[in-house]
Amino acid sequence: MQMASRLLACLLFAAHLAASAVEVVRVPKPEFEGDHRYDYALQLLQLALSKSGTDYRTQPAETAMNQERQVLEIEAGRSIDVGPIPSSAEREARLLPVYIPINKGLLGWRLGLIRRGDQGRVAGVDTLADLKRLRIAQGQEWPDTQILRANGIDVITAPRYEGLFKMLTGQRFDYFPRSMMEIWEEQALNADTLEVEPHLALHYFYDAYFMVNRKNIRLAQDIRAGLEKAIADGSFDKLFQQYFGEWLRKAQLETRTVIELRNPLLTPGTPSDRAELWYDARRGR
Repeated sequence: MQMASRLLACLLFAAHLAASAVEVVRVPKPEFEGDHRYDYALQLLQLALSKSGTDYRTQPAETAMNQERQVLEIEAGRSIDVGPIPSSAEREARLLPVYIPINKGLLGWRLGLIRRGDQGRVAGVDTLADLKRLRIAQGQEWPDTQILRANGIDVITAPRYEGLFKMLTGQRFDYFPRSMMEIWEEQALNADTLEVEPHLALHYFYDAYFMVNRKNIRLAQDIRAGLEKAIADGSFDKLFQQYFGEWLRKAQLETRTVIELRNPLLTPGTPSDRAELWYDARRGR
């Protein structure tokens, strides 16, 4: 009986040690109820961490935060440890990026949300000069705003993501470029008033990376190692197609007029030499 008790105590102690060995990684909480923009990125992060060789568990932050707040919190080592951060030279200098594009460059493939019945306003837009005549809006702190302005486009901005939809409905602007990962759900949430414009697509070389505090080198290495394994065994592409395959087919990029924009925010760390990391509309993958 005494030996059995000792054995049980040893087993409980071992279980406690195993549980305590799990490392918690704090991740962003969506900005509002029904906000699914981070679903794929967090699934990809969990996939990478599961292949890293370290026992990690993700935990959402208690407070919702926008992009810039995520950068501040990671930089300060406060409420989150990693975020799927759209890249810019400033952000890559402040944080430690894992240079594998999370969304295979889909952040740089943009379709437009417009008011229902307003297709005629965009139907004749075929060039950058035509595009400049539209009233376009983006988030105040989004790097996309800098990219559009660098191409000579006048951009209306708002500090809050949700407010942009109200501004579009209220005719404060006419064309809201959104990535293909976001636009279909956003349209569904505003189906009575907004539609996806069918004629045009914007493209610039751009994406988000998982970024951590600059001192958190091991976490960055583990995320990178896990992502590389997921790329090699096909699970990265499988998850990508699971989330975005139907939407990419729905976008019908091959039938759209594509306006190519330059991206002045690209940094030397951008893995532009690895074609397998970027979605190619011509190949469909």
